[in-house]
Amino acid sequence: MAFVVTDNCIKCKYTDCVAVCPVDAFFEGPNFLAISPIICIDCGLCEPECPANAIFQHDALPEGQQPFIELNAELALVWPNINTVKAAPTDADLWNGVPDKLQFLES
Repeated sequence: MAFVVTDNCIKCKYTDCVAVCPVDAFFEGPNFLAISPIICIDCGLCEPECPANAIFQHDALPEGQQPFIELNAELALVWPNINTVKAAPTDADLWNGVPDKLQFLES
């Protein structure tokens, strides 16, 4: 099992989570992060670090977030790896908590 980045990360893209990942399982897109299910060791260190509460264990995803399992796997294969904290987008706090953001995902 692996952890999954879900909808609320879109346009928030806080990177606090990447600093604690012991296996560098995060990958960065323009406005979203993805976790590689191949690399993730299911340690759970990233989940409490996410200010947007957008990271969940694969089998504990909130309702409606299951498509993000496949999305994380696909994007982690094409996006560059990220393992250092970067500044969040200037409007991240405005987007935090906005529902149904999949339409805004940039890939």
